[in-house]
Amino acid sequence: MDGLSKKDVTEPTGSAQRSQEAGGSASVGGPPTRRVSAKRKLAAVKRLQRGEALELLSRELNVTAARLSDWRDRVERAAETALKERSRDHRDDEISRLKGKVGEMTVENELLYEKIDRLEGGSPLARRRSRR
Repeated sequence: MDGLSKKDVTEPTGSAQRSQEAGGSASVGGPPTRRVSAKRKLAAVKRLQRGEALELLSRELNVTAARLSDWRDRVERAAETALKERSRDHRDDEISRLKGKVGEMTVENELLYEKIDRLEGGSPLARRRSRR
């Protein structure tokens, strides 16, 4: 080799640790992050809703405050959607049928008004001559 022996060439100290922190799986201040189940997310959101501090809970669970806030917002949207839904009954089919009928009648009326306008030349009720 170029005059360097194997013992002269050394790796920088802490390179394995640096590569993990630069993009490895270990987080810089705590244990490695892992996936959080829906059950644990819901438990965390319930704790937030009971009044626990966001920052303290975030540190305890090793999750960012932004992620906790996102979980809370998603739970609230899902709850709102669930409360808006109602079960379908026999009236829904009748309502759909009637809405369709109203739509058909509206289109027919618009076509008739357009035809009347074309026949009258845009003037209201044109006068006709008697046939005598």
